[in-house]
Amino acid sequence: MIDLPVIQPETAAPARPRKPDWLRVKLPVGEEYAAVRRLVDEHKLHTICESGNCPNMGECWGAGTATFMILGNICTRSCSFCAVATGRPTEYDLDEPRRVAEAIRLMKVKHAVITSVNRDELKDRGASVWHETVVLTKQLSPGTTIETLIPDVKANWDALDVMISGGQEVISHNIETVGSLYRLVRPQARYDRSLEQIRRTKAAGHRTKSGIMLGLGEKADELYQAMDDLVANGLDILTLGQYLQPTRRHLDVAEFITPDQFAHYKEEGLRRGLKYVESGPLVRSSYHAERHVNVPV
Repeated sequence: MIDLPVIQPETAAPARPRKPDWLRVKLPVGEEYAAVRRLVDEHKLHTICESGNCPNMGECWGAGTATFMILGNICTRSCSFCAVATGRPTEYDLDEPRRVAEAIRLMKVKHAVITSVNRDELKDRGASVWHETVVLTKQLSPGTTIETLIPDVKANWDALDVMISGGQEVISHNIETVGSLYRLVRPQARYDRSLEQIRRTKAAGHRTKSGIMLGLGEKADELYQAMDDLVANGLDILTLGQYLQPTRRHLDVAEFITPDQFAHYKEEGLRRGLKYVESGPLVRSSYHAERHVNVPV
């Protein structure tokens, strides 16, 4: 009997690295979660909680809160980390601000986070819809505080002025990663332009916030440089969380950052001049966002 060599198929995909125990989350359940689910479906709303596969959706929705995504659910950008669909948007609903504001009122949200896809094809980047959504939410729910997580306006500073003038308490723009990884992670964005957007927001007198994903291959000294750059451009609040690969088509996880490392980065950020740092494996931009409205401007 002849022993034949075993030939492995060349197309076999490498096994995905196993997630460490600290990244395990519970499935969303409970009456509060179900109530939010019904309202989101009834009002035909998009949430980044779903589109972004957020690991905290169960915790946040279970508390009766959600992060709403306006201007549709198709993005004009093709960032290599993001699960939101890329393409040519067809949705531009001028009634959306009313529907979002009404849903926030019905849900009795104390603190709402509003974000959007990039709409580069629109002359004003969707700024008028942004502004009206915040204004109507304040009118219908005057006791609700608001954070707006705004996209890169591609240096359309007139659009930025409209986006940030609705009366929201926190204005966030995520740089997402360190400067050296921008072409890989955010090919249609620029590190210096995002910093300028934060700088202009701060100069207008607002509470500023940004977020960085870790585990994409960044080095510690590059993260420290990004912290210094953010402080120099007027950032108040920084969130640090673990990058998780949404699908095999997206960037691989280069490293799983330990909880102890996240704790160290929080201390380092505060030492370098940030006023508030939210840092942990499951932290996302809107995680514990209600705490950020109390950070001094």
